[in-house]
Amino acid sequence: MEHGEPRLIPSVGGLATALRTPHESGGGLWFGWPGDAMRSPDPRVNELLERHRVRAVPVSAAEMDRYYDSYSNGLLWPLLHYKTETQRLDADRDFGTYRTVNARFADLLANEYQDGDVIWVHDYHLMLVPGMLRERLPTAKVGFFLHVPFPAADIFRVLPQREEVIRGLLGADLLGFHTASYRHNFALAAAHVLGIEAGIEALSFEDRHVSLGVYPIGIDVAAFEKLAREDKTSEDADKIRRAAGNRKVLLGVDRLDYTKGLRRRLLAIDRLLEREQGLRDRIHFIQLAVPSREKVEAYADLRRTVNELVGRINAHHGTPTHSPVQLLYRSVPISQLVTLYRAADVMLVTPTRDGMNLVAKEYVASRVDEDGVLVLSEFAGAAAEMQEALVVNPYDIAEVANATKRAIAMAPNERAARMRALRSRVAENDVARWAGGFLTDLARAASARDASPQPRPRRAADSDASRVERALERARAFERRLILLDYDGTLVPFAAVPELAAPDAELLDLLAELANVPGNEVHLLTGRSRPSVESWLGHLPIGLATEHGLLSRTPEGQWTSPRARGGAWLEPAVTLFSDLAKRTPGALVEVKTASVAFHYRRSDPLLAAARLREARERIATLPDAEDAEVLDGSAVLELRARGVHKGLVAAALATGYPGAAVFAAGDDRTDEDTFAALPEDAVTLRVGRGSTLARFRVFDSRDVRALLRALL
Repeated sequence: MEHGEPRLIPSVGGLATALRTPHESGGGLWFGWPGDAMRSPDPRVNELLERHRVRAVPVSAAEMDRYYDSYSNGLLWPLLHYKTETQRLDADRDFGTYRTVNARFADLLANEYQDGDVIWVHDYHLMLVPGMLRERLPTAKVGFFLHVPFPAADIFRVLPQREEVIRGLLGADLLGFHTASYRHNFALAAAHVLGIEAGIEALSFEDRHVSLGVYPIGIDVAAFEKLAREDKTSEDADKIRRAAGNRKVLLGVDRLDYTKGLRRRLLAIDRLLEREQGLRDRIHFIQLAVPSREKVEAYADLRRTVNELVGRINAHHGTPTHSPVQLLYRSVPISQLVTLYRAADVMLVTPTRDGMNLVAKEYVASRVDEDGVLVLSEFAGAAAEMQEALVVNPYDIAEVANATKRAIAMAPNERAARMRALRSRVAENDVARWAGGFLTDLARAASARDASPQPRPRRAADSDASRVERALERARAFERRLILLDYDGTLVPFAAVPELAAPDAELLDLLAELANVPGNEVHLLTGRSRPSVESWLGHLPIGLATEHGLLSRTPEGQWTSPRARGGAWLEPAVTLFSDLAKRTPGALVEVKTASVAFHYRRSDPLLAAARLREARERIATLPDAEDAEVLDGSAVLELRARGVHKGLVAAALATGYPGAAVFAAGDDRTDEDTFAALPEDAVTLRVGRGSTLARFRVFDSRDVRALLRALL
């Protein structure tokens, strides 16, 4: 409130600053938590939010503590920045609140959504929202941008909720990252966690292609240049230099965060002054530390450490008339920030890990005089674009000290050449280009999705359970029932090694009971080989169709002749797949009557992806390759005789059992052939996610078993 009138105070955070211009010019709605404004009874507050096209998402103080302080900033933030040692050990207990708040955002967005709207979700606080929106709005254009690093897959896999988070992100049509390395890390993490094939620019997930893009965020260059050219800015910058005694002015501007490298930067200054004692009275280092997350213990510890380091450096290297380090613990308005940028001879941006770091770009944009030197950490996303800076390893204190010394002594012509190149690139890749590029690619990704075949929109699994139970009640009323079941992923979970997916006693008893109900005929339709299926289930009075229907057995035990046999391609294909497996730790080859399968569930996803590309290229060169077809399964690539699939068996069984109620369950693309071959009134069940021809959906094999018991 100002003089009794409510007013909107812009956030100083990098994300909010970067998005302010696109929001103001785009005419959209901004959904977010408005802080204390939620508790204000003044109706003018809502009017103010409405005027600025802001939609308030209510989050209580208790929820903020668990969702924001504990889980988002106590667990996700350090994990994403490779700081696992600073994670709150108990933060995972607050994931339920994180999920609740994400769902609240998704619900409010869905309520406001109109056909044709574009939804752009931002940052690690809302990583479940894209998946939730895909459930609520299957055809909506949804993009997500991550403003922080995405760590190496081995680091991300530390997260207890890794699978739910990855699934949440993959609800988007387009995922954006600052750098190619972050995109690569995400693709590999998704492959590790979900067992999907690693891709560079897209991932296949739930029968959708999720695009992955690299979009280095920019700033509003014109706004910084305008401020920098003002007479008052130049005058105030001169005052700072005069107050520094015409010493070289060094500057650091950071949130007080352990990822910003403040301790190591101060140690580098200490090292420089220790080695070059003649510089003690020739430099003045101003460190602006903006308060951040003061309730988080790690941040309070950092503030104490920084204060102690500054005191030690000034005590050791200061003179009666000068302290080399000046620490400012506060926020400053943008006009004062630009003044500091104009005054600084050297800008130190040395985070140990940073998504982008817009301070580096702000400094460059503000140097309309084409002077100044930028010392930049190689672990800031900005380093991928700003190679004319002095790029350093922030963990190497000596290197940072040496680079700072070089920056102080750099000749004017070199400073100008470097700054001109930096300014040109920052101006070219400003925030408008960043936003426009992302939104253009999002529209393209969503259009490609809409143009691809979509058998059925996704259904919420929890709503299908009751509906399928009602359908089963009707099926029980029939005198005859045909039950068609896939095996892996449908009746049993996937196993690391195919041989470990043997049926348990409960499943064997369930199948026997189903088969012994008068009027029931049970058939198993699987891609597995005859020997393994027969050894596990051959004693049961059920039909068996193996190798996707190539071989089949009646419930009475009579095997039919193969529908096809492997052609001239089979033996060379076995040799090919065996060669690939030898060079792929964890992979194995399964040879069947008329097919060969390359299993890679236990292999490194990136290596497996390379082997799959190689396999597809070499398959085309096999003898009579046109007589075979490639089948992508769950962590398996299979080459089989063309024209053999489960749908042929399913259609024949349905025709041969007229008047029966039909129940079929499966979990992957091979089972879509079964669903397509059955009558429209069949009770068809898709296990897991993905678009499907099935009428119903459940989560996993436990749900399937529960529904089969209902048929009893």
